[in-house]
Order: sequence, then C-alpha cells, then structure tokens
Amino acid sequence: MKISCRQPPRGFAIIVALVAITVLSILAAGLAISMKVESQLAQNSNDSEKLLWIARGGVERASWILSQEPPGPTSLKQIWAGGPGIGPETNGPLAGISLDNFPVGDGSVSLNIVEEESKINVNTADTALLQQVLTTMGVDAGAISTVSDSIQDWIDRDDATRPAGAESDYYQGLTPPYYAKNAPIDDIQELQLIKGVTPRMYDGSGQSGDQAAPFQHHKLGFGGTPGQEADYPFFFTNVFTAFSSGKININTADTNVLLCIPNMDDTTVQNIENLRDSEGGMNNSGVISGWNQLQPILSNPALMNQLQRYCTFSGTTYEVHALARAGNSEREYVAVLFRGPRGVQVVGFHPK
Repeated sequence: MKISCRQPPRGFAIIVALVAITVLSILAAGLAISMKVESQLAQNSNDSEKLLWIARGGVERASWILSQEPPGPTSLKQIWAGGPGIGPETNGPLAGISLDNFPVGDGSVSLNIVEEESKINVNTADTALLQQVLTTMGVDAGAISTVSDSIQDWIDRDDATRPAGAESDYYQGLTPPYYAKNAPIDDIQELQLIKGVTPRMYDGSGQSGDQAAPFQHHKLGFGGTPGQEADYPFFFTNVFTAFSSGKININTADTNVLLCIPNMDDTTVQNIENLRDSEGGMNNSGVISGWNQLQPILSNPALMNQLQRYCTFSGTTYEVHALARAGNSEREYVAVLFRGPRGVQVVGFHPK
C-alpha cells in the first residue's frame, strides 16, 4: 500500500510570495522616501547656513557703500538708494557699483537700502506730530486723541494715563491680558497691541481700496456706510519707524510723510518734490542742504518753524534688505545699520 504526501497548493505559495514582495517593496519605498527627506533636510540646513553668510556678505557690502558716501546731505539720488550718484560718487570708489546680484561665494545677493530718516520715528514723535499723521490719514476725529495718547502711554516709563490713553490697567482687562510696555518700541508691529490702533490703520488689512494711494484720494475719515472704518490712503507701516535719529529727512521722505508734518500743505510738498527732481539745491544736484533753499518755495511762511523742528537734510540710520540666493534657494534678511563718526555699525540682523 502506497502512502502519498499531500503537496501544498501551489497557488497559496505564490500568494505568500507576492505578499512578501509587496511588503518588502513598501519597506524599501519607505526607506527611500525617508532617505530622501533626510537628504533634503540636510540640504536645506546647508542652504540655510549658506544663505545666512551670503546675506551677511551683502550687509558688509552695504556698510562699505554707506561708508564711501560723502558727508553732508543724503538723497535718493545717491548710489546707496539706487540712484545715479551725485558729486564725488560719480568718479570715486562707488562709480559703477550695482546693488543687484552681487556675487558672494557660489551665490549672490541683492540689496535694498532704506533710510529710516525718510520716515517718522514713532518713539520720538510728539502729540502734534502723531495727531497730524492721524488727521492726514483721515482717521475719525473721535479716535485721534485715543490713538495718539495711547501710543505715548505705551512708550513712556510711567503708569500715568493720558486723558484718552491707556496703561497696564486697561490692557490687563483684555483677553489675553498683557502689560503696557513703558519703554521705546523696538518693532512697529507693537503698534497693533496699542489701544485704538486697528488693522486698517496699521497695514490696511481688510481695506477695499488701493494701498498707499496718493493723499488726495483719502475719504476724510468717513467709511462707506455708518460705522464703517475709512479706507486710508496710507498706513502706519508706510510712515513710521522705530529706528532713526528722530528727524525727517526732507530729501528722502515721500509724499505721505511730508504731508504729515504739522502745517504742511499740498502745494509746498509739490514744490519740495519739484526741487528734488530739478537741478537746483546743493551744487545744482537737486539735493536740499539748507533752510534758505526752502524759504522761497513755502506757501505758508509759518511752516518754516515746523520744518526746523521736525526735519533735517541727512540720514544716519538705514534698514538693509538683503535677498540672498544660492542655487534654487533664496531668503531675505534684514539688517539695521547706523552711520556715525566712528563709521558704519551693524546694530541688528535677522531673517525676514
């Protein structure tokens, strides 16, 4: 009698083999993805470090450019601002210098240099200047004192509350609660924490019209419907800075900033801009260097006192935007530079 062993079905063996192959394939794919992710993370880390040092190289280049600028009035016609250059710049070390795509190692950097004296220093602005900014924006009259007083309460070192302002007792009642800073503003983003300041005032968030439109298009503080906040012609981010000498440079301030000077009017602003665009001013360069050059173009003689109180003809503080590129990667960094008797100093540097 023969006894035969039962052979296992071949189909079952094939299924087991296919399952094993599938599992191994999935594991292999997972390993490959993991290795790719790890490799990409390592590459990103390497690129990040590289971009950082490329940006630092760009900031050093900006420092050198500013150090080569001649002393005296500063203007948007100068090379640091992307202009053609004036006076000694045109035949000195800065001749032919470009702010774009400067090679650093195996990457490049492009620079945008903004003079902070072209704006209003929120830390040094007095009541008259703050209220004029708000009035020029077209902020509702009932909110002007609240915002102005609250900004000054936020900055001053005491706990005394101005008539329409706010100190820590007000902010502690909010959700979440916080304290008034009672110190200078380090970043104008802090303005969003201050009583009365709305997103529209700060950067135009939720505004329906064009941002930073010319002054003459403002709506005088009235919204389209009762209770609606106005569409402002410009915002706090356009006119305020936390770093500067405290004076406004007549040569670099834009239309909106000039209009925020107390007693200023459209005609005088246009006259100032025409003079800057002309071949008048210092050495027929269009650069304003003295009050005597402004006196003939003022439509209101009383304005001279305000100009001498709030303005200057040169800058000392610069915000440098360095766009670093390496391969397919790029990142923007921001630095703050101060130009003084001891040269140019970097006082801040961070990624944007």
